[in-house]
Amino acid sequence: MSAIDSDIFRLVVIPLLIIVARIFDVSLQTMRIIYVSKGRKFLAPLLGFFEVLIWLIAITQIMKNLNTPFYYIVYSAGFAAGTYVGLRIEEKLAVGTVLLRVITQHDAAELIARLRAEAFGVTCIDGEGISGKVKIIFLVVDRGDLPRVIDIIRKDNPTAFYSVEDIRTVSKGFFRVKRHQRLLLSRK
Repeated sequence: MSAIDSDIFRLVVIPLLIIVARIFDVSLQTMRIIYVSKGRKFLAPLLGFFEVLIWLIAITQIMKNLNTPFYYIVYSAGFAAGTYVGLRIEEKLAVGTVLLRVITQHDAAELIARLRAEAFGVTCIDGEGISGKVKIIFLVVDRGDLPRVIDIIRKDNPTAFYSVEDIRTVSKGFFRVKRHQRLLLSRK
């Protein structure tokens, strides 16, 4: 009896290969969708190639073993785990740019000054809401900077309303220089 025909291979190795393959291909799928939405024309198709290649390997094992319902569960678990892993990867990469809109009824001068002191480009206008006069503050920031900006807003004005929208393309304007870019500029 060969190792490939053994129960350990059928019940442990193949299910592990299926789940790992699904984690990889679904994570790649998540990243591919993000890159498509961001207009990354070269990276998205490359990820798609590997995504489908890995998926074909996993589905081949399922099709060869249609009489093993356990593999269906493993395949589905791999999909769920891959979705989670893909979202975590996306969260860490923080790809793209977002528009942050802040609406506050409080005096926003300190908040605006603090955001500008942190080198964020801030645009503000006066507005009127259901409760009266408001200040509307707009910021276009890298997604990686978003937690820092939200932290500043919450500390300065915990009752401020804010919303975040993904932006596909930006042109011109003032953008915060990242720490590693400041180090490079200071060496010149």
